[in-house]
Amino acid sequence: MIHSRFEAIGAYLPSAVQTTDELIGRLAEPPSFDFEAVTGVRERRVRSTSPDDFEDSFALASKAARDCLSRSRYAASDLDVIISVSITRSRDQSKIYFEPSFAAMLAKELGARRAIHFDLSNACAGMLTGTYILDRMIRAGTVRNGMVVSGEAITPIAETAVEEIVGGYNPQFASLSVGDSGTAVVLDRSEDDGDRIHYVELMTASEYADACLGMPSDRTQGVALYTDNRRMHNESRFLLWTDTQRNHLAAQGRTFADEEFDFVIHHQFGASAITAMNALGEREFGTPMPESPGVVDKYGNTSTTSHFVVLHDQLSQQRMPAGSKVLMVPAASGIVTGFLSTTISSLEV
Repeated sequence: MIHSRFEAIGAYLPSAVQTTDELIGRLAEPPSFDFEAVTGVRERRVRSTSPDDFEDSFALASKAARDCLSRSRYAASDLDVIISVSITRSRDQSKIYFEPSFAAMLAKELGARRAIHFDLSNACAGMLTGTYILDRMIRAGTVRNGMVVSGEAITPIAETAVEEIVGGYNPQFASLSVGDSGTAVVLDRSEDDGDRIHYVELMTASEYADACLGMPSDRTQGVALYTDNRRMHNESRFLLWTDTQRNHLAAQGRTFADEEFDFVIHHQFGASAITAMNALGEREFGTPMPESPGVVDKYGNTSTTSHFVVLHDQLSQQRMPAGSKVLMVPAASGIVTGFLSTTISSLEV
């Protein structure tokens, strides 16, 4: 049976840093709670808006893709497919593109002339959804390799929130936790169990579809994100992950403990929520959770890219030895959850 693996990884984080104190200090009224303490976000990276180096979504994605290719065995011209998964699709500074596709524009920019290319959108589960599809394409023998890439110039929702939030609980508070970024991964065929994506499964619970909505603001000219945090971050929602993974493993006669994960990477949507998910996982699976690295303190919630920003960060600091078995758990608007199991041996940063 054919399997896939992560062959190379790339990331791009803008150099400009914005602290939570700076952002919260711009609100008309301070929130009634300690935003940094609740979210764990101390600072985030913010794209350049200089005319000489304007970083829109396309620029962030391009820089991450080139970083990824710089340590891949493949040149852009060798890629069979490019899948772009950005939520934000800005190019030419502030223009939003749906056609031509971002993937088509990236393929042309990178020189991937023979690659199949298409966009998909699945909220913050975008990179894992792209990985899911590319994994299946490689397993089916449709392609030999490919790239999943995302650039998220998402801090404009924070700018809208700063302008519009006035007193009390506000559905735009989650917008204040985001940061800009880009990530890319190349997948190809796995040759052994020690360097392989073992399985990746996703599921959507549509009853939460209205719990987090991005759209034009109903008050200003900005783009806004409206989140019902009480519905998004509670036990019944978190159980979607544990129930789904437990059922998946039970069908194979296995348990979570049998998987012997070394790390679990959650979507970086807040330190308190991640702590709650790990506690729930320990209770539901009946075994201690593996180490759970995170970067929400220094990069914030980077939306689609978050799992791979964490992975890239851990590899760059040599905190994830070759042969590590990693579980990735998405948490996206929709609600989208699921799990990806992989053993990583060849990735380097």
